[in-house]
Amino acid sequence: MQILDHMALLGPLDWAATGALITAWFVIGWMIEHPGRKRPSVTILMSERRRDWMKVFVTREPRIFDSQILASLRQGTSFFASTCLLAVGGVLALAGNTEPLRGVAAEVTEMAVPVLIFQLKLGLVALFLTNAFLKFVWANRVFGYCAVMMASVPNDPADPIAYPRAAQAAELNIRAAINFNRGLRAMYFALGALAWLLGPIALMIATTVVVWVVWSREFASLPRSILLKDAS
Repeated sequence: MQILDHMALLGPLDWAATGALITAWFVIGWMIEHPGRKRPSVTILMSERRRDWMKVFVTREPRIFDSQILASLRQGTSFFASTCLLAVGGVLALAGNTEPLRGVAAEVTEMAVPVLIFQLKLGLVALFLTNAFLKFVWANRVFGYCAVMMASVPNDPADPIAYPRAAQAAELNIRAAINFNRGLRAMYFALGALAWLLGPIALMIATTVVVWVVWSREFASLPRSILLKDAS
């Protein structure tokens, strides 16, 4: 009964703000991965460049350059996966000792906030970070599949299986990149979820900021303009 009493301290605005955060996470992800033809996202534009990469890869000799690029991509996924693990550990450690947060809450509000509420709010952050970790790990593994597929492409461009296998490698590369981007978005929203510690209004503001940052980088950034010039 004590747990229910503590949960009752979360008002409708808290649940609305949390729902808005999670909904925004799904919606912005869908918009990025399924944009309209007239306004492609950076993710879609880069997918085409990855296909072009594998077409060039077939005729490139030697192929050391390509292996170095792929190794760099895998290092990036490994770095962010390790970062997420450290962040999850930090959040769990903070959830186990919420005294520092109580001091901050005492300065913001006069109401005493139970430990369970802090742990629930930190749990949302941990969920986003865990999702990011799983996406990075899967991206790393799919980049590994891509590396094997690239290694199986014959050195002779005239071989009938050369371009089909290169196309398969391109699609694996794209899937790995999509999961890497999903992991990055989850990290952005984990940072936004931290604002819930200051209240639902702060969470709504943080959600708006995160959505704007993610959207602008995919649909209104300088790299996108450069890619569009290249595409034209």
